[in-house]
Amino acid sequence: MQRSPHSRGTILGTTAVVSKVLLTNSAAIDWALLPRALMGLAALLCGNGYIVGINQIYDVDIDAVNKPFLPVAAVNKPFLPVAAVDKPFLPVAAGDLSPATAWLLVLGLAAAGLAIVAANFGPLITQLYGFGLLLGTVYSVPPLRLKRFAVPAFMIIATVRGFLLNFGVYYATRAALQLPFEWHPSIIFITCFVTMFATVIAITKDLPDIEGDKANNIETFATRMGVKNVSLLGVGMLLLNYVMAVGFALKFSSHFNVPVMIGAHALAAVVLLLRSAKLGAAGYTQAAVNSFYRWIWNLFYAEYLLFPLF
Repeated sequence: MQRSPHSRGTILGTTAVVSKVLLTNSAAIDWALLPRALMGLAALLCGNGYIVGINQIYDVDIDAVNKPFLPVAAVNKPFLPVAAVDKPFLPVAAGDLSPATAWLLVLGLAAAGLAIVAANFGPLITQLYGFGLLLGTVYSVPPLRLKRFAVPAFMIIATVRGFLLNFGVYYATRAALQLPFEWHPSIIFITCFVTMFATVIAITKDLPDIEGDKANNIETFATRMGVKNVSLLGVGMLLLNYVMAVGFALKFSSHFNVPVMIGAHALAAVVLLLRSAKLGAAGYTQAAVNSFYRWIWNLFYAEYLLFPLF
């Protein structure tokens, strides 16, 4: 139910932001706060499980075509031959979970996450956490089901994974260390960078799912513009993001390790261009698109892994 790309992104993002705060405020480190930090990570994973889980519940028809490995889709689409599905790993689509069991799990995750946050992180973080759950709900659940519309869908994903995660973790970490809140250039950078990156993920995430989306009248950038145009748009946005990262490092050079910032983002841009060229050379086949999208996530993970070094 967690969907490994999302859970890995949550774990890496949380760890990177916390590490950056600790590295820049080493005198305030208190290892007695470690259990509280782990509780915060558990709450974020609960929220991730809720948002991903309700999306699987309401996407059974789509996942039965695109992601039959999800645990809810297959149990509800037993008439589909194995060849009709190409991603049999999602627990709802694959039939590992019934809708009733899935609902119990996702509601339990939401309740557990809210309880953890309310008990440990104060009213502001609790409100932001609840807001994130609300956005995840209107993204997937009728009658709004905003994922049907390309622009609201990418705005929700960018807000949750870009702003809410990075700002929320940063604010909560400083509060736990009893440090007054202040924006640091590194946090402004990672929040803006990841928000842009999350936007790219939001518009490219449907590249592998175009057939199921068309069959269920889900409007995405991929169904409207085509696989080639959307992949090129994503590459262009990420290249711009890397250029902005270099510019940010040069503008605030006293707050960053400039050689590492420039070298890392230049290397990432080269990798991105090579993967894009490979996608084009393969003729934008399904296998090539899947590989390209996985590499988008790999570059996302790499940014968080390197962030404490910036």
